Amino acid sequence: MSSSHPSKVLASFASQLTLGDIPKHVLDRAEDLLVDWFGSAIAGKGSRPVETITQFAQTMGGFNGSNRGSAEILITRSSSSPFLAAMANAAASHVAEQDDVHNGSVFHPATVVFPAALATAQTIGASGEDLLVASIAGYEVGIRVGEFLGRSHYKTFHTTGTAGTLAAAAAVGHLLKLNPEQMLHAFGSAGTQSAGLWEFLRDAADSKQLHTAHASATGLMSAYLAQSGFTGAQRILEGKQGLAAGMSSDTDPSKLADQLGSRWTLAETSFKYHASCRHTHPAADALLKVILEHQLKPTDIAKVETLVHQGAIDVLGPVTNPATIHQSKFSMGTVLALIAHYHFAGLQEFDQHFQDQAISDFRDRVTMVLDPEVDAAYPQRWIGKVKVYLHKGGVLEARVDEPKGDPGNTLSRAEITDKAMRLAAFSKGATPAEMKLAIERLWNIRSQAKVGFLLPPQ
Repeated sequence: MSSSHPSKVLASFASQLTLGDIPKHVLDRAEDLLVDWFGSAIAGKGSRPVETITQFAQTMGGFNGSNRGSAEILITRSSSSPFLAAMANAAASHVAEQDDVHNGSVFHPATVVFPAALATAQTIGASGEDLLVASIAGYEVGIRVGEFLGRSHYKTFHTTGTAGTLAAAAAVGHLLKLNPEQMLHAFGSAGTQSAGLWEFLRDAADSKQLHTAHASATGLMSAYLAQSGFTGAQRILEGKQGLAAGMSSDTDPSKLADQLGSRWTLAETSFKYHASCRHTHPAADALLKVILEHQLKPTDIAKVETLVHQGAIDVLGPVTNPATIHQSKFSMGTVLALIAHYHFAGLQEFDQHFQDQAISDFRDRVTMVLDPEVDAAYPQRWIGKVKVYLHKGGVLEARVDEPKGDPGNTLSRAEITDKAMRLAAFSKGATPAEMKLAIERLWNIRSQAKVGFLLPPQ
C-alpha cells in the first residue's frame, strides 16, 4: 500500500489484524491495561460529572436503570445500548486521573478504547480474544494518530478527545469485522467529529469527562455507520482539509504507519501511579526521591522549583487556585504539596486534603521552569527534575528518568490488582468480593467464549 495514503494503510492494519500477528507480551500487556482501566471506571461512581453523563445516557436510552440493554453501565449496574454504555463508561474511567497514558502521543488510550470495545463485545457476543485483539487495534491506531498530530495540537486540543474517536472506531470496527474500505470510512466519520479543547481547565469545568464520553461513543457510532454503508472522508487525517490542516502545525504523516506490526505502541503505554495529571508525575517522583533520601519534612522546604517541558506549562499553568478536587489534580503545587505531606497523591489525599491550609501554603511555594533537556526529551521521555530550597539554606536536586508506571518502571500484576481494589474501595462502586471476581475474570479474558457483564446487577 502506498505511503502517500497513510490513512488507508492504518485502516487496513486495523481491519486485518489477527491474534496470530500479536506477540504474547503485547497480549499480556493488553490484559494488564484492561484490568487497570476497569479499576478507573469503577472509581468514577459518585463523581457528579460522571453521574450526570450517565443519567443522560440512561434517560436517552429509555432504560432508566432497568436491565434491558445489551451493554453494561458499570457504575449503575444497569444496561443500555452499546452507544450509551460506551459514553457512560468512558466518562467514568477518566475522572479519577488514574487511567493509562502513552507518553509519545500524550494520549490516554484505555478510557476511549475499552468502553467502546467492551460495549460492542457484550452486544454481539464476541469472545475475550476478540475483545483483546480489537482493543490492541484501537491502541495502535489512536497512539499513532496522537503522534501524527504533534505537540502543536496538544497545546490547544485534548488529544484523548480527538485521536480517541479514531481509536474507538478502530476497536469497534475490528469487532464488527469491517473490511479495509469500511474501516477507512469509519475513520472519516470519526475524524470529522473529533473534539476537545483545554479551555475548560481555567474554569474547573466538567469537559474532560465529556471529551472521553464523546470520543468513545462517536468512534463506536462511526464504525456501526460504516458497517451499514455510510461513507466518510478518505483522507481525514492527512487531507487538505483534514485533521492535520485544521488542528496542527507540526504533523508528521510518517507516524501513522510507523512500523505497523513490529512496533507495538500498546506495550509502550504507562500506568498512572498518582491520581493526578500525568504532567505532574515526573516532578512528584523526583520530589519524593529527595524527601526520602534526606528525610525531609514539609516544614524543612522553603520552595520547590520543578524543571519541566512546555506541555506541562501549557496544561498545568492555567490552574493557579484550584476550586475543585478534579482541578487540583492539574495543579503542580497541589500535587507536590500532597507528596511532601503524605508521600503519595492518591484519591484519598486529594479528597481529604486538597484545600487544607498547609497544602495551599506549600502549593504557593512551587514553581515551574522550562528546562531545555526535559523539553527536548518530551514527549518520548518524561524526565522529572526538581530543585528543593531549604529553610536552613542549601539546595537539593533530584531527577527521575522513568516515573513510576512507565514501561521501564512498571506496575506488577499484583500492584495493578491492588490499585483497582483501592479505587473501588474509595468510590464504593463495587464490594471487595465483586471486584475480586471481576478482576479474576479479566485476568482470564482470553479463555472466555463470550464477554459477559462484569458486575452483578443491583
